[in-house]
Amino acid sequence: MQIVFHCGVHGTDLYRMVKTLMQNRDWLLANGIEPLTPNKHREVFGDALNVLNGGAATAEMEQVMLDAILDSDHPKRVICSTPTFLGKADRAISPEGLYTTAGAKMAALANLFPSAEPEFFLALKNPATLLPFIFSQEGSAPYEQVMAGLPPERLRWAPAIRAIQAAIPGRRLVLWCHEDTPLIWPEVVRRVATMPSDVPLKAGLQVLADLLQPEGMQMVRDELARQERLTVDSRRAVFSAALAKYALPDQIEQEIALPGWTQDLVDQISDLYDEDVAQIAALPGVEFITP
Repeated sequence: MQIVFHCGVHGTDLYRMVKTLMQNRDWLLANGIEPLTPNKHREVFGDALNVLNGGAATAEMEQVMLDAILDSDHPKRVICSTPTFLGKADRAISPEGLYTTAGAKMAALANLFPSAEPEFFLALKNPATLLPFIFSQEGSAPYEQVMAGLPPERLRWAPAIRAIQAAIPGRRLVLWCHEDTPLIWPEVVRRVATMPSDVPLKAGLQVLADLLQPEGMQMVRDELARQERLTVDSRRAVFSAALAKYALPDQIEQEIALPGWTQDLVDQISDLYDEDVAQIAALPGVEFITP
């Protein structure tokens, strides 16, 4: 059995993956794939992680968990999706860097089902927008307390992903940039769900719809309907054109108001993020989904 952990990160998904998979649940179940909502596994996994403390579950414990979370018998692939796999949002930041505990948390998730093949899916997010999201969350500690003098430009993704790889050696790791999600969402969902390209994907336009004026979505539907032979490239071209013309400004532009931040700092962090993404995409063992 394959078990998929879609781990966020914070501020990237808003449970869209769960919603999209549930829209396609009938096809998935008919093909031996069971998507789970977070309420199906949250308490079961939380209790098991506390008991195991990073150790491996026994065969008996595995079976108890499967009986508790599954509706189907003997699925070949189980999909779990929630950003809480990586802990509370403000714990993504530490003096040692970005998501320094993610590797240990992902290794612990793999140990819940030692007999299964775990796979991990993760969207990266520009720290220049990730940090404002983290500090906008209810209950987040104050910026100065969390950062504790740490320069925000030191929060880098490349060392974070290398540490994750070291913690889950040999495990499948699929990554993409959150900023690219509107263009690649159908490919991301199909990769998570192993849905062939010739199978109709319900709710495949959901992410795009969140960013476009109604006229933009109508343009997308009209253009897709006109395509005699729709390819990934032609679909992305339609998406790009719609975003360029009909994007909702408040969904595309983000005002950043963090203590001491300037536009120059935002630009510097964004440049470093681009450098990290290029390094990560070239790492052996990483599957990187690009537009």
